[in-house]
Amino acid sequence: MDDYNRDREEEQPRSSDSLNEPPHAGNYETPQSEPMYRTQNTTPPPPPDPPKRRGGFLPALFGAIIGGLLVWLLMFTIGGPDDSENNATGTVKDSGSSKQVSVDIDSDLTGVVEKSTDAVVGITNLQRGQDFWTQSDTPQAIGTGSGVLYKKANGKAYIVTNHHVVEDAEELEVTLDDGTKMSGKLIGSDVWTDLAVVEIDDKDITSTMEFGDSDALKRGETVIAIGNPLGLGFSGSVTVGVVSGKDRSIPIDINQDGSVDWQADVLQTDAAINPGNSGGALINMAGQLIGINSMKITEETVEGIGLAIPINLALPVIEQLEQTGEVNRPTMGVSLLDLRNIPVQQQSVLKLPEDVKNGVVVTEVFRNTPAQTAGVQKYDTIVEMDGEPIEDMVTLRKHLYNEKKVGDSMTMKVYREGKPVTIDMVLKDGNSF
Repeated sequence: MDDYNRDREEEQPRSSDSLNEPPHAGNYETPQSEPMYRTQNTTPPPPPDPPKRRGGFLPALFGAIIGGLLVWLLMFTIGGPDDSENNATGTVKDSGSSKQVSVDIDSDLTGVVEKSTDAVVGITNLQRGQDFWTQSDTPQAIGTGSGVLYKKANGKAYIVTNHHVVEDAEELEVTLDDGTKMSGKLIGSDVWTDLAVVEIDDKDITSTMEFGDSDALKRGETVIAIGNPLGLGFSGSVTVGVVSGKDRSIPIDINQDGSVDWQADVLQTDAAINPGNSGGALINMAGQLIGINSMKITEETVEGIGLAIPINLALPVIEQLEQTGEVNRPTMGVSLLDLRNIPVQQQSVLKLPEDVKNGVVVTEVFRNTPAQTAGVQKYDTIVEMDGEPIEDMVTLRKHLYNEKKVGDSMTMKVYREGKPVTIDMVLKDGNSF
């Protein structure tokens, strides 16, 4: 027996004798000593505490009781009925050992959404087709998008949406946020800006959305997208993001012929925009309409790039569509072809200088148009308008549609038979270039 165990055996009789000293020792049951736990390590156990510490059980128990009381008092103070300064209010359901608390939370975001959702509607494009059940020719839903109520006047309410939402529609069905459905009338649409205006009866319309200032937006500013992604089953969906970029220019193939027809000027946001959101609202934290959700880049390697038409660019188009049903744009009265799309062998007919690589070639001049009056000729190659370089039809369209108005004068630089020629003309409205 080692010295450590011998000492323990010698201590136990002395401890037992001391416990038998009080009166009536014969009726007192001696407490058993606490078992000693050993780990299976090869390291010897530490030496025991001196005998004088064996009596610390009662102080420890007393301290535990005091600590428990303090914790209970602290919890009662924090979560008790005197918590009158808590901003969250609700009801409590007692389910035995746990409690379910229903909390009503208000924030700036929820407040903006609450006052804006009534102004966002669903728009269903109905076109004639054969019904499967009745074999009759009836209007059927071809697609569903979104729209924004922006005005009430003379018993009518006006909705702005995307051109591609209402394109080729024979009938339009408008669904309000509360599920009410009504017939919509297309006032006008514009393919170049992808905007359209729809009219409905205003008897069930409770609110409209005011226009904001998209030029005042800052990158990183919080914006909210509201619409109907994937159809009316997800109507009134809300997504939140920031303004990722301003003044983005996105190439658009309008007629799906594989060539770029237009450069759309858009806002970029990371707020989720999906099919069905088209025509819906992009709003700021003041609840103002600052963009019309239009498209999303859907390449496999792209994530979180949604695009919206800035309201400052949309407003003039909306006003014209509402008043006249169309957008009057200045035209020259010609048909055009990009120089870069003409084979090199055929470019020899134009006799262009070697340093002229970009421009737009006139392929036809229409009668009684500004171009004919100004003396434009077939095969003239346009390289400048008002001093700005013209590289292709996209830049030509943007100059005409964004910089000029009907009745404005314009100066063009063209190459004719290899020589530069300056042409002045007064623009008129029409349906061609």
